Amino acid sequence: MLDMSFKELREHNAMSVEEASHLMGVTIKTIYRWEKGDVKPKAHCLEILQNKLEYKHSFRNPKPDFKFIDLFAGIGGIRKGFEAIGGVCVFTSELDDYAQRTYRANFHDDHHIVGDITQIHAKDIPSHDVLLAGFPCQPFSIAGVSKKNALGRKHGFEDEAQGTLFFDVLRIIKHHRPAAFLLENVKNLKSHDKGNTFQIIKGALREAGYTISTRVIDGKGYVPQHRERIFIAGFKKETGFDFNDHIFADPTKGPKLASILHDESEAPEDHYTLPVVKGASNAASTVNDKYTLTDNLWAYLQAYKAKHQAAGNGFGFGLNGPTDKARTLSARYFKDGSEILIKQDGKNPRRLTPRECARLMGYDMGRKPEMIIPVSDTRAYKQFGNSVIVPVIKEIAKVMRPHILDAMQDQQAIPVAAE
Repeated sequence: MLDMSFKELREHNAMSVEEASHLMGVTIKTIYRWEKGDVKPKAHCLEILQNKLEYKHSFRNPKPDFKFIDLFAGIGGIRKGFEAIGGVCVFTSELDDYAQRTYRANFHDDHHIVGDITQIHAKDIPSHDVLLAGFPCQPFSIAGVSKKNALGRKHGFEDEAQGTLFFDVLRIIKHHRPAAFLLENVKNLKSHDKGNTFQIIKGALREAGYTISTRVIDGKGYVPQHRERIFIAGFKKETGFDFNDHIFADPTKGPKLASILHDESEAPEDHYTLPVVKGASNAASTVNDKYTLTDNLWAYLQAYKAKHQAAGNGFGFGLNGPTDKARTLSARYFKDGSEILIKQDGKNPRRLTPRECARLMGYDMGRKPEMIIPVSDTRAYKQFGNSVIVPVIKEIAKVMRPHILDAMQDQQAIPVAAE
């Protein structure tokens, strides 16, 4: 049996208190009393959660080629790529509680998700061969910098809340000296502060003893969305790795939005996709009406775009059909959906559903839903908008794999540094 408390078992099974209450046939108040230690949980209820978790653990890779840690993990997009090449995750950090819930629902670990990485000593992190980190991009993104400037706030490394988190990644790298790492951020990291920020990052990583290679990759060759991100790969040993030696998918080609939009072949799934209407077709036109823009919001977006067009600006909504590719999905998509609106015959355009966002980011690559989305639409939009494009990560991981294994050959002889 797994040695965990009821609360730990519930969280590792990605269950809310309400879901646990329903499953156990007890009140929510009872669940809270169990978790606070006021009353001992019923043995059979603990066994239910233990059995569920042990079943999930059976899917873990019993003989991994390498171990990795997942920092600023979000909903696990980077992790998916490195599991696909034979790695196993031994440590996860993610601050957002809702992202943690989605992560737990889709990955079945025997370790806790750590919240604030700034409060974790490097020595308390398990040894690992590869470090993965999509450190927060808001301090460096064009939209984030513009917003902070407008509010008179600091950005980049001067953003005390998020801008210095790269240095937490660096201290962990210096302590554990993994064979390799992959860092991800927005394209604007390269030009932020006239390039000084990027030079500091590269200099610090090289000073730590790593050979690095960087590349901006547009995910448009893999999914129907323009999404440029910068990747920094580093190796403790010179392996000859160079991003420029690999040809990634051509952004001018690739799939169109038709590949991710709901169609008549799909059965009603849940409130994230199609409504269940007795006797009705499940065609794309029956996507729940809650995703269609209200008359007031649609009128506002049209007026906003017309105003900026008259001023010679390019601001405004993006209206798309099945043969188009979309703009970049952002974490603010829940507000009005303006960057990616889908045309509808005879009615206002609509937002993408969360399930369509899962496909747009490459979590679901077919019509059969694979990813569990256990959070509200608003939270799901934020999570997908902050995520990486999974097929891009899988491609990068595939290219890095032989170099990781090469760098690991000398790893046993590398001492762990003092923190």
